[in-house]
Amino acid sequence: MAPLLTEEHKRRFEADGFLILDTFLDAGTVERLRARFEPLFKGEFETGLYPDEWNWQEGRDSPDRTRQICNGWKSDRTVASVVLSEQVGRCVAELSGWAGARICQDNVIWKPAGAKALGYHQDDSYSKWFTPSHMATCWIALDDTSAAGGTIEYARGSHKWGISPPIETFHAPEDYQKEFRAAAARAGMKADIVPIEVPAGGCAFHHGGTWHGSDMNRGDRPRRSVVAHCMDAETQFHPTNVSYIYNRYKRHGDLVMDESFFPILWHRDGYRTRWLD
Repeated sequence: MAPLLTEEHKRRFEADGFLILDTFLDAGTVERLRARFEPLFKGEFETGLYPDEWNWQEGRDSPDRTRQICNGWKSDRTVASVVLSEQVGRCVAELSGWAGARICQDNVIWKPAGAKALGYHQDDSYSKWFTPSHMATCWIALDDTSAAGGTIEYARGSHKWGISPPIETFHAPEDYQKEFRAAAARAGMKADIVPIEVPAGGCAFHHGGTWHGSDMNRGDRPRRSVVAHCMDAETQFHPTNVSYIYNRYKRHGDLVMDESFFPILWHRDGYRTRWLD
């Protein structure tokens, strides 16, 4: 069960653009999630549904690439039980000052030993298809993390620099910090990089404007994580901007987000999408 957030937690999130908690998931839940990675990336989808994005497939993609699935919750009930949990929604909403939170997208990420980097980016660079165009994220470690092991890295305070365009290369870029350094230069700021080193079951929350990415895994163990990208419960589709993936869930002539695809995880009035539990 997620710990209750304090005013100090909220102050640090607002100042730094992220918050680190050493404990978020219990050991049993971590083990159940780890056990789902092999079947998922082999295409064994428990619900019979493919995820929205499947960025690494065995036999197709290089073994030195970080493996990623987006919206694994639609394919796997164990993933769904965590990324759609009430505690994730409540924590993200309280840190963001929202009355409630709904899921935008999840990530299931597996970075084997030797796998290449993921480029530094801002989540809100990819948020133009909905409004308000802002996300907040809960990243959960399923292995003990270290700077050498390709853990996620945050640039402290970078959520205050404004939003840059999407980066050129997300998976295995030659220079995983290229666009971030350019943004720091434009803002006249010095980079303050914080690698997130937590035990398995620990987590980090981050603001949609916070620059983050991860270097290659130079360790000898995999780095696995699940990630819940959330948005304000009141979010709607943008009237003109289109996501080539996620606008397939938009009803014709209606900007309201259907809770079948973007369920509400928590609301301060007690509401939660009814089918989730």
